[in-house]
Amino acid sequence: MVQKAKILLVDDRPENLLALEAILSALDQTLVRASSGEEALKALLTDDFAVILLDVQMPGMDGFETAAHIKRRERTRDIPIIFLTAINHGPHHTFRGYAAGAVDYISKPFDPWVLRAKVSVFVELYMKNCQLREQAALLRLQLEGGGQGKAAIGDAKEPAGLLAELSARLAAVEEQAEALSKQLDDESADAAAVATAAHLERKLTGLRRALDALEPGTGSSPSVPSQN
Repeated sequence: MVQKAKILLVDDRPENLLALEAILSALDQTLVRASSGEEALKALLTDDFAVILLDVQMPGMDGFETAAHIKRRERTRDIPIIFLTAINHGPHHTFRGYAAGAVDYISKPFDPWVLRAKVSVFVELYMKNCQLREQAALLRLQLEGGGQGKAAIGDAKEPAGLLAELSARLAAVEEQAEALSKQLDDESADAAAVATAAHLERKLTGLRRALDALEPGTGSSPSVPSQN
């Protein structure tokens, strides 16, 4: 069973956090609050997040500084950040947000439906990446040794049966990734989301090649694609 994705909400005002929770509750994911940049960085030390909603104007460490810390850490640098701000100082202010590593920059008051739709895209991408990592882990176990791989799957299937199961699971992820890519094209989504989806498809293609190379009669010894 795929666990729920975690979404980090960062804002120093409790009423704003409450409003974000009300808007995003329909996504049925795990919403984690942080009332400061420091608190957000602590949460990121232990948990994995699909996306971060980050308020720009906060006392102490503001959103720009918080984002800079997030992007400097190897563990968190690839997490999408959506900046939320109650003020608009013009193009320079917006550019600073993108320069800090944001995938989007939304001014308050924002349309709840639009915000929810944008967040849902990154949640879907996160879920697909989690599924891909699971398939790659199973494939590694199969390559390292049949007995260990069988134990991880939970039964004593023959190698051909393991390959068939892995191929079927990968096909399901491939189908979902293709549907997501089409959805992004139709909705003229953010460039960052489209690029992330394309990266996911490339990794899926590499994993499919590795599985195909394991089929009897190929005579090759494939390498598992990197998940970076």
